[in-house]
Amino acid sequence: MGKIGKFDCREMKELQRQLQNLQEKQGEFLESCAKELAARLLAKVIRRTPVGDYSKEITVVAKRNSKKHKKGEEYKKKINPSGKKGGTLRRGWTAGDIRKEGGIFKIEVFNNVEYAPYVEYGHRTPSHKGWVPGKFMLTISEQELETITPKVLESRIKEFMEGCLK
Repeated sequence: MGKIGKFDCREMKELQRQLQNLQEKQGEFLESCAKELAARLLAKVIRRTPVGDYSKEITVVAKRNSKKHKKGEEYKKKINPSGKKGGTLRRGWTAGDIRKEGGIFKIEVFNNVEYAPYVEYGHRTPSHKGWVPGKFMLTISEQELETITPKVLESRIKEFMEGCLK
């Protein structure tokens, strides 16, 4: 019979240690992935959210010569007579706390501004004779995120595995 030879199991023990390390860090890694995806969704939806413009355009007659206008010339100027500023809806976007339900990590992205659903999905006009179409800022952002999620997670998993299995 032939000899089996020598067997060094140090590398196997090192692999076992690395796999155990991988298993211990798995929950932390999955949580960080969920947070990153929520942050990306939040960034997309905030950028896509419209900002109210309360200014009016008025016609003004120039009182004196300037760089842009001659005396007596009419020009358009924007003013804000109400003093309102837009951006409340945009500033209203937030992400909730992360929670684990079964094997799934969930983070809720929401907007507590009262009229957010009307801007998202559309609404009837005050006279009830027309329809204002929705902007679908969250819906479109979710769809965009779904298309890039595999690439993002693939790179994160590769980075995680390389860090754990040196």
